[in-house]
Amino acid sequence: MNDASDGVSMEELQLATRNHGLPLETLRFPVTPIGLHYLLTHYDIPMIDPATWRLRVDGRVARPLVLSLDDLRAMPAVTAAVTMECAGNGRALLEPRPASQPWLLEAVGTGEWTGVPLSHVFDAAGILDDAIEVLFTGADRGIEGGVEQSYQRSLTLADARTGEVMLAYELNGIPLPPQHGFPLRLVVPGWYGMTNVKWLTSITITDTEFSGYQQSNAYRLRQTKGETGAALGRIAVRSLMVPPGIPDFFTRTRTLGPGNCSLSGRAWSGNGPIVTVDVSADGGSSWDHAQLDPPDLGDWAWQCWRFEWLAAQGEYELCCRATDAGGNQQPLLPEWNLGGYANNAVHRVPVLVTDNDRKT
Repeated sequence: MNDASDGVSMEELQLATRNHGLPLETLRFPVTPIGLHYLLTHYDIPMIDPATWRLRVDGRVARPLVLSLDDLRAMPAVTAAVTMECAGNGRALLEPRPASQPWLLEAVGTGEWTGVPLSHVFDAAGILDDAIEVLFTGADRGIEGGVEQSYQRSLTLADARTGEVMLAYELNGIPLPPQHGFPLRLVVPGWYGMTNVKWLTSITITDTEFSGYQQSNAYRLRQTKGETGAALGRIAVRSLMVPPGIPDFFTRTRTLGPGNCSLSGRAWSGNGPIVTVDVSADGGSSWDHAQLDPPDLGDWAWQCWRFEWLAAQGEYELCCRATDAGGNQQPLLPEWNLGGYANNAVHRVPVLVTDNDRKT
């Protein structure tokens, strides 16, 4: 990626108008309404006829499969609430800013996904002993890094076999909308969004490692172009705050009156449950524990946190910081990388508290 120190380019504006994020005030919804869930579409949204669409399962299997949507719907189904986040969330807050989809903090959402556990399909196909990876291919096709390609990602067989991985055909109780991968997509709870291949057309079991563009070139943590870098996988711990008060239209600076202010937000991680969320009213110099709600939506969805703040007149920088069961904690400052990935620094919300006659 090139840095975008000269301002947002026309190319980035084109990406920003095609993709959209979650308005942070709608963090109040435990399950994100479909139209508010973040979207990143690499190429074009393909038009697929469900009557003729088929999913092929082949490669290192004893029984290759060709499955219709009805075939998949006839298999045992599960429903799970899953928080999904783009690996580039927070990219636009890095300095220098890598040139790509200019996400701030809104590339996230939690959906209730319904589908077939991938393990059921594996059982039907019969995985051969020499298999090591699973390659997922979507119907979306384009050019990236000078390479013409279908969107493809792989998982190790061990990761793909975990019970929570599913082939989803419904979101929030209705068939997948076109933009979310109709008629079928992969859902890998706890992993960044690029793993969750949309518009699935084939699943190929292989005895070699996949080296395609989306695996070997994109979505890697590196400091320079010459590095191989580390592959991105599980979502880094993060918390976000519902912005309090009311916003200025252009700057989005928040204004509220003095007195008791109920702060709240959501926290999540791909590396275990959230154990604490801390809140600061002074830009991170001091912290207090927030109240953390139980994980009522399940192991793979965000948790709500709450904090009562006594606001006095003045200017503040509110912050929230989560820690997961693995001991991972959000850093105070962003950690730069070439692609602008996995920036999970604490959420900072500038707030003006004034006693003017303002309704909050």
